[in-house]
Amino acid sequence: MFRKILISNRGEIAVRIIRACRDLRISPVAVFSEADAGALHVRLADEAYGIGPAPSPESYLNAGAIVAAAKTANVEAIHPGYGFLAENADFARTIKAAGLTFIGPTPEAMDVMGSKTSARRAAINAGVPVVPGTTESLKSLDEARTTATQFGYPVMLKAAAGGGGKGMRQVGSEAELRSAFDMAQSEAAAAFGDSEIYLERVVERPRHIEIQVFADNHGNCVHLGERECSIQRRHQKVIEECPSPINDADLRNRMGEAAVRIARAVDYLGAGTVEFLFSDSTREFYFLEMNTRLQVEHPVTELVTGFDLVREQITVASGRPLSFKQEDVRWHGHAIECRVYAEDPENNFFPSPGKITFLRVPSGAGIRDDSGVTEGDEVSIHYDPMISKLAAWGLDRSKAIDRLRRALDEYAVGGIKTTLPFFREIVCDEEFINARLDTAFIASFYDRRNRRQPEVDTHPSSVQQDIALIAAALSYARNQPTTRINHEQEGQSKWKISGRLAGLSRAPAAKRFERR
Repeated sequence: MFRKILISNRGEIAVRIIRACRDLRISPVAVFSEADAGALHVRLADEAYGIGPAPSPESYLNAGAIVAAAKTANVEAIHPGYGFLAENADFARTIKAAGLTFIGPTPEAMDVMGSKTSARRAAINAGVPVVPGTTESLKSLDEARTTATQFGYPVMLKAAAGGGGKGMRQVGSEAELRSAFDMAQSEAAAAFGDSEIYLERVVERPRHIEIQVFADNHGNCVHLGERECSIQRRHQKVIEECPSPINDADLRNRMGEAAVRIARAVDYLGAGTVEFLFSDSTREFYFLEMNTRLQVEHPVTELVTGFDLVREQITVASGRPLSFKQEDVRWHGHAIECRVYAEDPENNFFPSPGKITFLRVPSGAGIRDDSGVTEGDEVSIHYDPMISKLAAWGLDRSKAIDRLRRALDEYAVGGIKTTLPFFREIVCDEEFINARLDTAFIASFYDRRNRRQPEVDTHPSSVQQDIALIAAALSYARNQPTTRINHEQEGQSKWKISGRLAGLSRAPAAKRFERR
């Protein structure tokens, strides 16, 4: 087993890996940018090394600085987490050339699966169905036009080298193709340094379901079941579940076997995820891509199967076999995860960086919160604005939702806007409760919500009455003794508090505390 590991990442995933190292009695080493000098992952590590300024190209994407820190710290292995250089085959080769172990798949497997077009070819060769589309990058707009006509609109343009929704454009007609083609190429080049794009036919209102796979150097390759990841914004997941509410054992076996075939086709090593689109109407599934790393949403699989995936990553990379076989994998209960972002859901999920002035994290039976921040920390403009991953486990989906509601109500963050109010609404939404999910869920949720909201009465007399009530409440509040508070909980409006105080003062004393 390794004696010391460097974690070439930040935030909650760095904290998660540090904790796995502690369980294995491995000394964890952190790296940090200038913006992260006081971050939680730095404070928890045994050693920490600065690797550059705040912008990620000068720090967390600086392979040379990371390897230099690893050499200085005299570590034996590097864990990349997810994001940044986690799926960069050249980074894995650089680590190997430095005499260190890369905790992840081989560079060769990453080369094949890192390109969406070569990954599609590998899936086809493994006998796994793919979404109809091209298996080579598009060479020109004319080729895109001909191919789109062949498959029929709508089609999806996607970055060959990317993921996470970047370089992705849906095209509904030929009139939209030119601008979508140019924008997809430009975004792909900016995000991945590669402007190549390919084309797929759109699967109408699909579910996004992925299979967790794991392989070692001893011939073992297994799957740990599926995760439902259909609730997305900007093609990025915000809520994940294990198992899928479809809860079809035969489908799980077929998708799991397909995922294992793909992993074996590229001699995969370690943790990976094979993603599929699933049609509720036809019950068919199609290979989408393979993520050659640990997924953000791995906690829900851990909660349901009982396996520590980060621990397995480390032990497999050290040369040991997996601690379990396929027949050992069981799924117990249901888990749901919400990605808590510093974003404003009422403003198209626009980032909300700033200082966390107050933080109350939920806990209790069945609740897990993976976080990389504490009260007083700054959510930087330079990195992904995720604060934490809140997961709830229950004996079934209904009980998991009940626990998630309670945890969301406990969770409080001051100083910045977060996605917590959005999640509080989602877990009470009938479509969510009844598991009627697809990748357009959020758009349809807002449509339903807008239809439910009553029209605002803008008649002058109504407006004047509202102004008078607000003025009275403010006047009353100013004349009351003030109590100093050091935070503002989300959803606690000053207008609402003042109005309640004013109403309380007018109520007859005998009725003031009656319950209705």
